[in-house]
Amino acid sequence: MQKHPFAFYFLFIALIGALSFSCKFNPNMQTPGESYLQGEWQQDSIPKQKQLVTYSLYHLKFSCDSFFVSISSFSKVNTGADSCMNSGHWTEYCRGTYDQKNDTLHLKGQFCNADMSLKDDKGCFRSGDYEEFFKVSKKADSLVQFASTTNIIPVNARLIKKTTCTPKPL
Repeated sequence: MQKHPFAFYFLFIALIGALSFSCKFNPNMQTPGESYLQGEWQQDSIPKQKQLVTYSLYHLKFSCDSFFVSISSFSKVNTGADSCMNSGHWTEYCRGTYDQKNDTLHLKGQFCNADMSLKDDKGCFRSGDYEEFFKVSKKADSLVQFASTTNIIPVNARLIKKTTCTPKPL
């Protein structure tokens, strides 16, 4: 049985077409992100924090589609090495990108050091991937509530510095 060269060319063209429609290039510029989030947000306290054994306070910074968060944790119970827990107070940092669909904010990135350099996995506390989902409620122009899907205590953050997005090349 003899094969027709037309069938081979047709399959080749169909394969190339399917690959070109299924692939897309990553953008070479940052996307603008959510305009209402642009800037720095601070959580000052949580209700009844003096009675809690352990709690965390958040400082979030949004710039275009990127975020940087510092999580200051406080604990009355020492469950780790004191060189890490620093007498019951320590801070972790994360950086990455975010997107929002409806009322759900998705943060995805990496744990890092305070200078935004990648954190060594042999150090204190968490390292590697960071991923968190928050239900966002805008309470006022300068007050937003981030309700985590993994924590029962919401983050009530106030705007301390408003910025605008100026997309940068990637």
